[in-house]
Order: sequence, then structure tokens, then C-alpha cells
Amino acid sequence: MDYLAKARTVIDLETAEVRRLSERLDQAFVEAVDLLRSVVGEGRKVVLCGVGKSGNIAAKIAATLNSTGAPAVVLNVQDALHGDLGMVSVGDAVIALSYSGETDELLNLLPHLKRQQCRLIAFTGNLQSTLALAAEAVLDVRVQREACPLNLAPTSSSTVMLVLGDALAMVLLEARGFQPEDFALLHPGGSLGRALLTKVSDIMRTGDRLPLVPPDATVREAVRTMGRCRSGCVILTHPDGALAGIFTQGDFARAFETNPGLAGEPVARFMTPQPITIHSGKLAAELLNLLEHHPVDELVVLDSARHPVGLVDTQDLSRHRIL
Repeated sequence: MDYLAKARTVIDLETAEVRRLSERLDQAFVEAVDLLRSVVGEGRKVVLCGVGKSGNIAAKIAATLNSTGAPAVVLNVQDALHGDLGMVSVGDAVIALSYSGETDELLNLLPHLKRQQCRLIAFTGNLQSTLALAAEAVLDVRVQREACPLNLAPTSSSTVMLVLGDALAMVLLEARGFQPEDFALLHPGGSLGRALLTKVSDIMRTGDRLPLVPPDATVREAVRTMGRCRSGCVILTHPDGALAGIFTQGDFARAFETNPGLAGEPVARFMTPQPITIHSGKLAAELLNLLEHHPVDELVVLDSARHPVGLVDTQDLSRHRIL
């Protein structure tokens, strides 16, 4: 058996089903987004439920909604009729996942959800099923075949449900105006959250650790300042405090190749006059974006008058657990 060929067949089958899902999206998707936006906007939550693999997908969609600011819970269908319906409040949105649309445990919930005036969205592959006919918005997750060679195990169908759930959550996120700062508040423990909550001023080097020299300083003095501040560069400033340029260890190495006796030369001769800079009030996430697009190890931090007030070295990011 060619394992790689079999694996590619599975991936190709599921990819084709996802592509078909994209092509058949219609007004029902718009209605589902508007429904969720209304419910979440009213301070209510989204309840997700399914049985088996559909239940696993429901849990993932709930996690995605929670991480993007839309409160969501997973209702265990088996336990729901034995007390867990208490987590469902009047007016909540319910997303029910059932490929057949005829899952008994799920259908048994419908009268109780209706009594709670819940707004029902169905993920199903049978648009004429009992679940579909009971729903306010029906999202079609039918597939031509499962990726399982026996066409039995939920594979393509569960992938389509998952992708549709992601699409729903991401469109809802944009419709609600959810911003990176909102995401950070929900993810304070990770490096991404720290990058979105931390300002450049929180991590920049200042005071005795800020390597400042005047333009007429010699290369020797500049290198000594680097050593004293344990920095890979010095920042050159004019008498009024304005930025003149930056002189890095890389600049020194390149200059030394052609001029070994440069120690007594003015460092301004070898500086980079327009270095990459960032404002002290910017977020660390913006600093990371700059570093991603520019091959530098140090960023000069400026105040509103464009005077150097700090320096960020890439090593500082690891120390502050931003990377």
C-alpha cells in the first residue's frame, strides 16, 4: 500500500468538499450571522450541541466563539434532559449539528429549546430533515462522499462542519467590530496576548542602558558605549536631542573591513542616518511587525517630538516573553 498516495487522496477529497461548501454558501449564512450578532449583542450566549463527531466539532466551534468574544457553551445532549438544560437561558442562540438531521437525542431537545424561545441554527446535510424544518437558519453541510474508504466514518462531513463553524465565527467577529485589543484581553497568558497588551515603553531600554552618543564621538567612544550599555548599537543624537542616526556592530564590522584604523574617526561617518524607529506608545505587536519586515536587531524608540527615548533589542523580546 502506498501510504502517501492514500493520505493525499483523503486530503484531496476533503479539500474538494470544502470547496463545494464555499460555492453553495447562500443567504442562509447571512441570516445565521445576523441571528448570532443580534443574540450576542443582547448579552446572551450561543449554545452548541451535537452527538458523536458532531459533538466534538460543536465543542471546537464553541471554543472559537469564546476566544473571539462571543460567549458560548457546549450542551451535552445526553445530559441535557437530566438537568443540564439549566445552562440554556431564554433567547439564547442554539447551533445544533447533525448530518442526518434526525438524531433522536437532538430532536428530543427541540420542544424544550422552543419553550425557552431559543433561536435555532442547524448544521445538517439533509435540508428536509426534522432538525432543518425546525430551524430559523439552515446551513447545508452535505458532502458527496466521506474521505473514509468505506464511505462510513465522518471525515469529509465533520471537516465541512468545522470549516463552516470557523467561517461563521470569523464573519461574526468582523461584523461585531472585534479588534486585536479585544482578542488580547481574552488571551492575556500567551505571547500573542502580551504583544497586544504590552507597549513599547514597557520593554524599551532607558536611562543608563540607553546608548546615546553625539555625532562627533569617535568610533572608539561609540564601541565603548556599546560595551557599557551591553547593546549592539549606539544612537547618535544632535545637541537638541533629535535623532541623527544609529551605529551598529554590523556597521562597525563593515567599516573595519575597508578602514582598519577607524577607531579615531567620527562615528557619524559610518552611521545609518535613517534607522527603523517606533513610537514609545505603540504596542509590542506593532514592533514585532516591524521586525518581521526589516532585518534589524535594534529599534530606536522615539517620543512625540521624534527624540530618542529608548531602544529595543530583539533579545529584550524573549526576556519579556513577547516572542
